[in-house]
Amino acid sequence: MIEHDEFCRLDRRKRAIIEAARTLFVEQGFERTTLGDIVDRAGGSLATIYKLFGNKDGLLEAVVLEKASSGETLVSEALEQGGDPPAILLRLAEGLHSHFLEPEVVALVRIVIARSVSDREFARVFFERTATRTRQAVEQMFVSWKMNGATMHGSPAMLAEMFLGIFVSDLHAEAISHGIAVNHTPQRLRDQVDFFIAGAGLSSFSEAHR
Repeated sequence: MIEHDEFCRLDRRKRAIIEAARTLFVEQGFERTTLGDIVDRAGGSLATIYKLFGNKDGLLEAVVLEKASSGETLVSEALEQGGDPPAILLRLAEGLHSHFLEPEVVALVRIVIARSVSDREFARVFFERTATRTRQAVEQMFVSWKMNGATMHGSPAMLAEMFLGIFVSDLHAEAISHGIAVNHTPQRLRDQVDFFIAGAGLSSFSEAHR
């Protein structure tokens, strides 16, 4: 019982530290935020941070990976709601676009880009746990459709890469330009997805199953 209570206490403390760190990294930037700032915001002690995360870089990794790793979840949710491939792709596109363009996600991506310049291992881990896993989930979605009779103009791997490119491009543009590069509208997103569906040959799958 004591061990369980201790685990729950540490888990609550961990959640509080991650939330405080995320807010401060976005508000002040990673470099200007100290571990002392985070303790002041979250409570606890520096010893707890070192115990749970190792150091400030370990805390940054926890913050970024938790926020950025929800791509797989969005794919699963889009599939669970059902429908033909065009309907699922549009639903997924709306979810990915909304997530990737959250101000907090954009701010964290700026931090990731800056850290990647000096820390290749951080960049590798981030890419493997976020972009790679999301791409694999989307690729598996295309594989499933192909096995169920969908005719595609391209391999599932290529189509997954191209589909995700829509959102990665907008995310990077937003991060670099601070919102002045692209006018994001629902119609623009729908046009992009419709263009992708037509190019991938999936519009015929929708028509054949009506």
